Amino acid sequence: WNLCWENELELAEHVELADFFRMTYGPTGAFNAKPFEGSRSWAGARPELRLIGYDANGVAAHMGLLRRFIKVGTTDQLVGELGLYGVRRDLEGLGLGHSIHAMLPVLQELAVPFAFGTVRPALQKHVERFGRHGPLTILSGIRVRSTLPEARLDKPPTRIEDALVIVLPIGRSMSDWPTGATIDRNGPEL
Repeated sequence: WNLCWENELELAEHVELADFFRMTYGPTGAFNAKPFEGSRSWAGARPELRLIGYDANGVAAHMGLLRRFIKVGTTDQLVGELGLYGVRRDLEGLGLGHSIHAMLPVLQELAVPFAFGTVRPALQKHVERFGRHGPLTILSGIRVRSTLPEARLDKPPTRIEDALVIVLPIGRSMSDWPTGATIDRNGPEL
């Protein structure tokens, strides 16, 4: 594993990560690979920190982290948003648990009260398997609003999704997580 701040990445590393994401996200739909054209190694919000797993074949896994305030219901909540997750297809089923486990000390060092992320409902069983071994909570029925990464004339500036919300207590207990039927990212998804 290599943990690096975003400004430490060299152009060659961005190119390698863009290739990794095109290969990882492309099979889920050509549109999902589109943000990673050229040397762009992010899709929405740019991560602050990246955890990159390598093996003899290059990039094996990736998880991005961005500290931000989200609004849960009417409460502003500091979180370490986890996203831009990917694992090479030949390693699927091994990456999420290892990635989050490797990211925990960083989240603790950054003193964020919660890690937060969203996944599409198709990944629910995958996330539930990981959640059985730790304090991860999966919340459903919450509408998540995000801005689009770029303002476009043909689309509204925000998107609302019914994604699964993942919360991992870091510096506080899950009982301290605010209640609300909506979460506003106040920015693009990581």
